Amino acid sequence: MLTTPSRLLIVLSLVVPLAAAPTLSLAQGAASGGSAGATNTSKAQVKAQRKAARKQSRAQRNAELKKLEDNGYNPGQSNDANYPQGLQNAEKKLRDNNPQASSASPGD
Repeated sequence: MLTTPSRLLIVLSLVVPLAAAPTLSLAQGAASGGSAGATNTSKAQVKAQRKAARKQSRAQRNAELKKLEDNGYNPGQSNDANYPQGLQNAEKKLRDNNPQASSASPGD
């Protein structure tokens, strides 16, 4: 069984950080000079930029996959024993048909 000073120390070690947390968060808000709206706006702008970048990447990836599918690649086959060869054949066919399409094969 814990003695009274030990209990007091344990209770204080648990309560003091909880009591100080709101004070610290208020101090941080006051130090920012009331520019919470500007921070939220910049966060919203960053979020919008990231979303636009994801959409652009997804569109580019889907366009590349569509080109490969048009040249014979079928990603929907499960347990395809010819997986790498089928993809490489589609990439080669794409390069042969369109020499400027070097983005379809990032490994080359």
